Amino acid sequence: MAIPTHFEELVNLKRIEGQIRGIQKMIEEKRYCIDILTQLSAVVGAIMKVEESILQRHIEGCVYQSFATGSEKEKEKKIKEVLEVLKNFRRYQELA
Repeated sequence: MAIPTHFEELVNLKRIEGQIRGIQKMIEEKRYCIDILTQLSAVVGAIMKVEESILQRHIEGCVYQSFATGSEKEKEKKIKEVLEVLKNFRRYQELA
């Protein structure tokens, strides 16, 4: 399966934006809480999918390239960068 391009992610993010507007309308209409929560959960899942795709592209592109052609310092920088991102992902999950 091919990794989506940034343009494809932009399409996904615009779809998520539409979902958010729909949720705002649901709240304005005082819709049932569970229905709102269900839609919020779908948005979170969609955002996580975009997040994972961008991280995958970064690892398969930028990180791979630095390991193929970069200096030891550049490789170390990319590893620290990815570890920091993963730490932030885990921090978010702990809050959820």
